[in-house]
Amino acid sequence: MGQTTKNPTKSPAASRGDGGASGAPKSAGKPAATGADGSYLTGKLLIAMPQMPDQRFARTVIYMCAHSAEGAMGLVLNKLVPSLTFPELLQQLSIESKSPTEQIRVHFGGPVETGRGFVLHSADYLRDGSLSVADGIALTATIDILRSIASGQGPRRSLLALGYAGWGPGQLDSEITQNGWLHAPADEALLFDRDLDRKWERAIAKLGFAPEMLSSEVGHA
Repeated sequence: MGQTTKNPTKSPAASRGDGGASGAPKSAGKPAATGADGSYLTGKLLIAMPQMPDQRFARTVIYMCAHSAEGAMGLVLNKLVPSLTFPELLQQLSIESKSPTEQIRVHFGGPVETGRGFVLHSADYLRDGSLSVADGIALTATIDILRSIASGQGPRRSLLALGYAGWGPGQLDSEITQNGWLHAPADEALLFDRDLDRKWERAIAKLGFAPEMLSSEVGHA
C-alpha cells in the first residue's frame, strides 16, 4: 500500500508540485481562492477542459482531497491501471482475501508516487490514518484498509487508486485561470460508480451544459 501516514494528504499536497497539468507556471506564495464562494476546492470535482494539453489528464475527473495555500492534491476517478488487478495487489502484499475481490478495480490516481496506494471511501469506515475530506467522504492510505476490504469489513463504497495528482502553491489556481479546468460539486455516484467511460461527460453535465459547448474561451465555473 506504499507509505503509511496519519495524514495522507498533507505531505503530498505541500511538497510536490509536478503532478498537475503541464504548461502552467508554478506560482510562489498563497494561491487565489477558486471556489464560487471564494473557498478552496477540497471535496469538489476538478474536470479537465477539452483542450487540456497534458495527455495524462485528458478528459479526467479528479476528486480534490486537499486544497490550501500549501498546494493541492486529488485522485483521478476515471482511469484504470491496466496492468494490475486487486487480487494481484493483495497477493503482492501477502493479504488473504476472505470475500470476493475480483470486481474491485485499481485506478490510476495520478502521476505522482504511482507506487503509493490511496483508498477514497464513504465515511462509515474511519480508522487511525483516515482523513475526513468533506460530505461523508474520507481518504485512507494505510494497508489496514486493504485488509478490511479483503475480509469484507471495509467501507460501504470505495475506490482504490495508485498515485495522485499534486500541485504546488498557486499552481492549480494558475491552471484554472488559464482555462485548463472546471470544477463542480461531487456526489457518490460520480465518485464510486463503475461507468468510467461517461464520467467526464456526466461531471460536465452537472454544470448545465454539454462538452461540445466548451471552448478555450470558457472560464471556470
